[in-house]
Amino acid sequence: MKHIKYFMLAAAFVTLTSAGTAIQNTYTLAQGYVVGIHGTSNLHDWDEKVTTVTGDGAVQWNSDGTYDLSALNIKMEVHSIKSTEGSIMNNNTYKALKADEHPQITFALTTPVKSIPVTAGGHVISTKVDISIAGVTKAVDMSVIATAQEHGAITFDGSKTIKMTDFGIKPPVALFGTLKTGDDITIHFRGVFVSNK
Repeated sequence: MKHIKYFMLAAAFVTLTSAGTAIQNTYTLAQGYVVGIHGTSNLHDWDEKVTTVTGDGAVQWNSDGTYDLSALNIKMEVHSIKSTEGSIMNNNTYKALKADEHPQITFALTTPVKSIPVTAGGHVISTKVDISIAGVTKAVDMSVIATAQEHGAITFDGSKTIKMTDFGIKPPVALFGTLKTGDDITIHFRGVFVSNK
């Protein structure tokens, strides 16, 4: 009877270890990312660039070649935002975004995405994220193109249009009040996340 019990325990151990084919990896945003903010005004469209961004994520690779995205966090430093309108617009942006009190804009994945296929042209994933701006957090739906190589780097490319007033932000003005920005802004993001292993 003892031999049978030992055999059953050994068989269970082999089954558990062989079933553990999924690989969990942590990922970090690599240099070379592009993050921009596009808006409108009563005079002309305007653009800003976010020059300091960090990010991390958690990816599980499945035995069938797909992967699960269980976490993704992106942090943008408000004081690193640079406008095409120059330093006056920069300062107005920092003031509007309450940069001293809330120095970061953050995106955080709240709904994991399962079984994402690895395709040459990328795959559109739809999920939910929490966006925090100027101390206000909103849950939003977001679509992103994810392009991955098996067990390799993953590129995320997407954009999201939001209203500044939804986050308690008064749209900034410049040029002594002659340039008045519109309420809608679009945040564009393209970045490559690489495995830490």
